[in-house]
Amino acid sequence: MTNQTFIRAYLRASSEDQNASRAKKALTSFAKERGRKVAAWYVENASGASTDRSELMRLIDDAEPGDVLLIEQVDRLTRLNKGDWEHLKGAIQTAGIRIVSLDLPTSHAAMTVSASDDFTGRMLDAVNSMLMDMLAAVARKDYDDRRRRQAEGIQQAKERGQYKGRPSDQKLHQRIRELRGQGLSVRKTADILGCSPSTVQRAIKAAQ
Repeated sequence: MTNQTFIRAYLRASSEDQNASRAKKALTSFAKERGRKVAAWYVENASGASTDRSELMRLIDDAEPGDVLLIEQVDRLTRLNKGDWEHLKGAIQTAGIRIVSLDLPTSHAAMTVSASDDFTGRMLDAVNSMLMDMLAAVARKDYDDRRRRQAEGIQQAKERGQYKGRPSDQKLHQRIRELRGQGLSVRKTADILGCSPSTVQRAIKAAQ
């Protein structure tokens, strides 16, 4: 890996998270500690269980063989089911991208391994592919378990007559109304606040 290799950082937050950019400082520090600099940032709000992630697809399209896809945790990249994960992983591998995740120490060497060191590179790819599959499976199980517990809790609350639906984030909604009041578009408001356009639209509708 040469100094020309791009480090492309991917930041994802689900619609429940406040801001997809919260990990930016950690990724910046991680790269700096290894004498590297993040060359491009790709930020979006989407569920890790969704295949509809335009920024991740843009990263893959932009990347050159040997580029690094830098993430905070494996579950920021995937909570996909096995079939969808295999499809995404195949696209990443076809593009020649190496994944480096802060929570996967064996992947960190990909930040500094020389592109001419074919043996080390292939060994890293083989080990990290196996470990990535394991962490992807754990991330999906965690997602399924949380969804199941949530559904069970809602059902129990309904049976007790206590279910009122998911409360809105009043502070976020207030900020949305303020920015929209300043004439910002739905997309620009969503980008600034790190939420989805649909969240902006719901907040506007609730205020009407």
